Amino acid sequence: MSRLKVLVGVDRSPESHIALRYVCHLLEHFDAEVEAIYAKPDVDMIRLHQFDVPFLKTKDPAESIEQETEEVRGQIMDACQVCLAGKVPCEPKIVVGEAAEAILEKARSGDYDMIVLGSHGHSAIKGLILGTVHSKILHHAKRPVLIVRDLREVQRVLVAYRGTKCDQEALEFLAPLLARKKPHITVLHVRETDKGESEEFAHACTLLGKETLENLGHSPEVKEAAGDFVDETLKEIISGNHDLVVLGAYGHDRPRIAKMISDEALSIVSRTTRPVLVYRNKKDH
Repeated sequence: MSRLKVLVGVDRSPESHIALRYVCHLLEHFDAEVEAIYAKPDVDMIRLHQFDVPFLKTKDPAESIEQETEEVRGQIMDACQVCLAGKVPCEPKIVVGEAAEAILEKARSGDYDMIVLGSHGHSAIKGLILGTVHSKILHHAKRPVLIVRDLREVQRVLVAYRGTKCDQEALEFLAPLLARKKPHITVLHVRETDKGESEEFAHACTLLGKETLENLGHSPEVKEAAGDFVDETLKEIISGNHDLVVLGAYGHDRPRIAKMISDEALSIVSRTTRPVLVYRNKKDH
């Protein structure tokens, strides 16, 4: 595996800097490089909007934007110390524009291997709310996306494994990242009874996931459940107190043309407070 290039989207929120620290911890002593990208507002666009409001006296936004940018740059450098302590290069990148578009374009043009975002936003009904930037990147990023909500030591990892090609590639992507840490890995296969999945297929699927990780140097625990994929996965996330959840972006009904993230993957990301890695193989796009 060549050096892993990771792009972390940051802003002024503490959650984004927690995400940067989390990925630095995850990649400790791994052959990787991290770039933290901050998309500052376009001064000319703000001035144009201000001009559209007659008789409104406002200060020129340039000074405050530059001040905020320097504050964020300093926060990035502080968080990057975690990466540097783990021998992982880390540096800030300041661009101009809308955050989601800037991150997606930088990930594409720079051929990054993974995008990392911090998130927050509690909902009394369904756990957490994804922001517009997160939703847009999850839908349109053509590579793995890691959503982080709290800073946790990676000791217990859950792989929600359905046996698809995307799931299999997720295991192959994950295993080298965790080679030094050797966390406890649980491979969970949910036999989706509403889709008529047989016990024989479920057993074969679980065995394939287990053997794949064993061949890559890990000793996973395997579990099987029956019922709804999302509900059973969320139950295991809570009961197992996992520090990282990994799943493929596509379900069994993966679209052949659009290759959009599945509703199940979006639901799991939205309804858990744990870090979630949604895997896509960038070579497929």
